[in-house]
Amino acid sequence: MAGAPEAEPEGSWRIRRRPSLGLVAGLVLVILLAAFAFIRRDDIRLAAMDPGKPFQIYTPPQAPDYDRPEAWALLPDAPLRAGEAAVFFLGPTTYSGAEHWIGPIDDPDSAEVFRRVMAPNHAGPFAAAGAVFAPRYRQAGLYSLTTLREDAREARRFAYADAEAAFLNFLSRTGDRPILVVGVEQGGDLVARLLAEPGAAAAVRSRLVGAWVIDAVVPADAPPLKPCQTPKEAGCLAAWVWAYSGDDLRARDLQDRSLVWSGGDLVNLGARRPLCYNPLLQTVTDAAAPARLARGATNATGLEWGARPPFVTRQVEAQCRDGILRVSRPEARMLRPSGSWEDRLRTPGFNLFYADIEADAQSRLAAFRALRRPLSPSPDASRTGPAAP
Repeated sequence: MAGAPEAEPEGSWRIRRRPSLGLVAGLVLVILLAAFAFIRRDDIRLAAMDPGKPFQIYTPPQAPDYDRPEAWALLPDAPLRAGEAAVFFLGPTTYSGAEHWIGPIDDPDSAEVFRRVMAPNHAGPFAAAGAVFAPRYRQAGLYSLTTLREDAREARRFAYADAEAAFLNFLSRTGDRPILVVGVEQGGDLVARLLAEPGAAAAVRSRLVGAWVIDAVVPADAPPLKPCQTPKEAGCLAAWVWAYSGDDLRARDLQDRSLVWSGGDLVNLGARRPLCYNPLLQTVTDAAAPARLARGATNATGLEWGARPPFVTRQVEAQCRDGILRVSRPEARMLRPSGSWEDRLRTPGFNLFYADIEADAQSRLAAFRALRRPLSPSPDASRTGPAAP
C-alpha cells in the first residue's frame, strides 16, 4: 500500500539495542571501577598513616611537665581576676603523622593545626566565660581514630594519663574559682573519663559551672554527670555527637564503631544510645530545633586568638534522633568541609554552633553565680548561720 512503512527485517530491534546495552554495561563498569579506585585510594592513605609497629614495643614521647608553659597551647596572659572563671579545654586530634602512635607535644604541624583551626573555632566560644587553659597532651594520632585495632585502643588509653595530669595542674592553678570543663572529639572522650573518676568528680563538684563533651560519644545510660535539662542549670553535662541529616552512613558508623569508657577500658558502644544534647535548645531532648533559633555559625580558621569572628545566623536545624544530633546542611560555603583528606578526617575547621555554645556557657556561669550568691542576712543570721546555697 502506498505510503505504508516498509517492514523491518526480523530481529532488527535486537541489532539496534545491543550498542545501548553495551553502553550501559560500560558505564556501570566505569562507575564500579571509579568507586573501587576511590575506596582503594582511601585504604592506601590510611595504610600510609599506620605507624607500622605494635604499640606494645613502641616507645612514647617524653611526658609533658605541666608546670612549664611550653606544655600548654593556651594559658592566660595575665593573672586571673578575683572570682573570674577558668576553662579547662582539651582539644581534638591534631597529630596525623605516621611516625608515632602518640603525637609528641612539640610536633610543629600539630601545634599549627591547633593554633589556626581548633583554638579559634572550638575553644573560642568559651573565652567569653573565662580564662582558657588548653594543655598539649600526647594524643593518639589520627590513624588511631579510624580503626578498632587493639593498638589504636592502647594509644587512646595512653592519652588519658596526660589529660589527668593536666587537669590536676589546672585545678591547682585556679584555686576555688568557678570552672568550665570542655573536651572536643578525642579530648571529649578523655574529659568524659576525667569526670567519671571519683577523685576528679569530688574535686570539681562545688566549682563546676558545666561540662561540654562535643563530637564525642557518652552513653546515655551512664553519663559521668547529670545531663543538662534547662538553660538555667549549673554543674551539668552537655554532650553530643553529630551527623548531617542525610548522612545515614556516618550516623551508623557512630553507633556501630564508637568506643566508650568502661572503668579504665575502651569498649564498643554496641546497642547503647548516646547522650544527645541539642545546643540550639540547650537541653537533652528529641524535639526539633528550627533554623530560626540558631544564633550564629562561623568559620574562624586563621583568626588570632581572642579575635571575635563574624557570624551567619539561621544556618542549621538540629534534632536528636536515636542519640545522634542530626543537623541540616548549611547554605554558607564557609561552613562546608574543605581542605586535604586529613583535614576532612579531623574535627572541622568551622563551628555550626559557635554563638549557641558561647551563650550556653555564659548562661550556665550566670546560673552558677546566682545559685552560690550569699543571701542577705536575716535578723537571726548570727544564730542560724549563712543560708545554704
